[in-house]
Amino acid sequence: MRWLDDRGVRYQALDVIADSQAHAEMVRLSGQSLAPVLEVNGQVLADFGAAELAAWWPKVVGNRDDRA
Repeated sequence: MRWLDDRGVRYQALDVIADSQAHAEMVRLSGQSLAPVLEVNGQVLADFGAAELAAWWPKVVGNRDDRA
C-alpha cells in the first residue's frame, strides 16, 4: 500500500489470511477472493496494482486531497 502511504492516506489494513471475518468481508465487498481490496466512498477496487489505484483514486475522491 505504498501508493497510499506516499500520499499520507489513512487506511485500515486487515489480514484476510489470518482473520476469517476480514476475508469474508473482502469477498462480500469485491465478489472475489483476491487481495488487495480497497473500499472508498462506497466504491470498491479489487486485485489492483499502483497504476490501477492511481487511475481509480481521482474518480472516487475527485481532485481533492481527501483521505480514506
